[in-house]
Amino acid sequence: MKSATVKQIKQELSNNSTEELLELCLRLSKFKKENKELLTYLLFEASDEHAYIKNVKSEIKQQFIEINTKSYYYMKKSIRKILRSTKTQIRYSKKKETEVELLLFFCSELKSIEPPINQNTVLLNIFNRQIEAIKKAISQLHDDLRYDYGVELYQLQFHITDK
Repeated sequence: MKSATVKQIKQELSNNSTEELLELCLRLSKFKKENKELLTYLLFEASDEHAYIKNVKSEIKQQFIEINTKSYYYMKKSIRKILRSTKTQIRYSKKKETEVELLLFFCSELKSIEPPINQNTVLLNIFNRQIEAIKKAISQLHDDLRYDYGVELYQLQFHITDK
């Protein structure tokens, strides 16, 4: 089955009644966990972005606590999983401030993990790619935010070389 374009879907949805739209949303939420998570964000958490960021940060922190640090192999798998989850949460929000905050928090947690990431090339590359993503997101923010986040980013980068 070939899926319709977004324009076609939008046009068809505009023809439906409120009850039909409600039924479609509920049916959509039953099929994939990600759909349900997105609907949860839009309905309950989008109005308070700071609380959302705080909740996501606590989830990230908990995931980092649960990492198996006995070998770099298990660390890499776990860190990639945490990063995937973080990127999904960022996609729900679509706000650059949220992206920057969550990625900064992810990188700070990654930097503070033991054994240190600078002894493993793959983990260091993950860290460096996220730093580049943060720089790109910061460049699209307002000047005041750009400065504040730039200071945080500088501190994060500076301290990685100290270990």
